[in-house]
Amino acid sequence: MNIPQNLKYTKDHEWVLVEGDIATIGITDFAQGELGDIVYIEIETEGEVLSQEEVFGSVEAVKTVSDLFMPISGEIIEFNGALESSPEVVNSDPYGDGWMIKVKVSDPSELDSLMDAAAYSELIG
Repeated sequence: MNIPQNLKYTKDHEWVLVEGDIATIGITDFAQGELGDIVYIEIETEGEVLSQEEVFGSVEAVKTVSDLFMPISGEIIEFNGALESSPEVVNSDPYGDGWMIKVKVSDPSELDSLMDAAAYSELIG
């Protein structure tokens, strides 16, 4: 199981990479493994300001559909458009080319509520 040390994690299996006031967000290796083959990603919230824990989209796999939750509050400034034609890249590279959105962070203190790699590793066992 790949759990990069430089990321923050949520109980809903999203990961966050913060660079300055921009956060890149995707789903974890564990999440994509549980979902199975991802066939569609729907994110229609680009340009919107959402609060922590709000739904920003959904990911559809062969066997299920799961909501995607905002790990932190902010404005969604970019959607990874490559996922429209190749959603399966989330399965093969969840922490790289499989990123989902970029967010302009509105409350950096919310990052303190996220898990580090060790805590996330404990969560998923």
